[in-house]
Amino acid sequence: MEKLAIHGGPPVRTKPWVSKYMGSEALGAEEKARVLQVLEKKRIFRYLPDGLETSEAAALEEEYKRFVGTDYALAVNSGTSALICALIAVGVGPGHEVIIPAYTWVATAAAVAVVGAVPVLAEVDSSLTLDPQDLEAKITSRTKAVIVVHMRGISAAMDEILAVAQKHNLMVIEDVAQANGGTYRGRPLGSLGHVGCFSLQQSKVIAAGEGGMLVTNSEELWQRAVLYHDGAGYQFRFLERKIPAFPGQNYRLTELQAALSLGQLEKMPDLVRATRENKRKLVERLRNQEKIELSPVFGTERDLGVSLIFYVADEEKARLTAQALTAEGIPAFQVWDRRARDQHIYVNWEFLMAKRDPWGRSYPWSLAEGSSVDYSPETCPQTLALLSRAVQIHLNHLVTEEDLRDIEAAINKVAFHLL
Repeated sequence: MEKLAIHGGPPVRTKPWVSKYMGSEALGAEEKARVLQVLEKKRIFRYLPDGLETSEAAALEEEYKRFVGTDYALAVNSGTSALICALIAVGVGPGHEVIIPAYTWVATAAAVAVVGAVPVLAEVDSSLTLDPQDLEAKITSRTKAVIVVHMRGISAAMDEILAVAQKHNLMVIEDVAQANGGTYRGRPLGSLGHVGCFSLQQSKVIAAGEGGMLVTNSEELWQRAVLYHDGAGYQFRFLERKIPAFPGQNYRLTELQAALSLGQLEKMPDLVRATRENKRKLVERLRNQEKIELSPVFGTERDLGVSLIFYVADEEKARLTAQALTAEGIPAFQVWDRRARDQHIYVNWEFLMAKRDPWGRSYPWSLAEGSSVDYSPETCPQTLALLSRAVQIHLNHLVTEEDLRDIEAAINKVAFHLL
């Protein structure tokens, strides 16, 4: 076999790799027309008292309710805002603990701390999602909720997680930011827990640059989220308010962002179908490559297909493999590179590791007298061990059969020489 490109050999691929984005790559004439229509209406704030029935944000909420199959939806200005509103909705606050996976975007941990609760880290398994056994092991008398993150397009083991949550009377929040359009046993992600949270940020399956969505089947939880996201305002939102008023924030979505997102859910099935099929083909081809390891859930219904992740023997080989694949023309990276500051990895969440609030003190941890919650690089060793030997390649609906062949050839070439 020819020499590796990093050793002077010819690379497998010389043309650029496909864009790492999905929804934003599909933006076109429909989105442009919707945005221009908002500008022509000169109504860019959804809560003006006149014309509420023609709100773009309200229309987007209706789209999400139909798509996810829930009774209620609330458009907000980011996925982080959706998480914060969800935590408030389910009653999380000072003195509570919320279990989160040790592998997720930092906003998951930050949202918990922002509402005055203490984040508790739990391990992920080879699917890169929450380990149900460690979830149960981390439950204490203070635990109020769990945030289940469907990471890298992989749905978590919801049957097992929901069983644990029911046993211990926990509220379940689904973070679907990285798996919008995914399913678990045929059910849309976001519809299985008490509340589902989505992101419309640039790198997500559908995108408005920034934005988010919260869905639920509970009118009470929805009303609590609505109150909180609108600074306690409700005069234009409820026919009948059924909960007491309380103070909130401003997490409203603009009409322009909503218009940009409208209609993208109609495109999502085709985007998802293409990414799933690409991943299925790739996993099938790589199953015979004995020098790499694939999780049993990769390439299944639980896998949205937005990335290829595989495991090698150790951290050093993962680093070299990522470098070699990139040199072969297939951009790849080691999921946990200890020299990087990737904010998906808990050891890089500086505020959490130091238990530090914005004022240089230690809220909310200072409220938890007698709590044993602590953080160190040793908090979730299973997670770090997995991520350190994991290599990732971005995929999407734009990947072609030629691209798949290039990935397979590059991995086989690198495996022959390095693994």
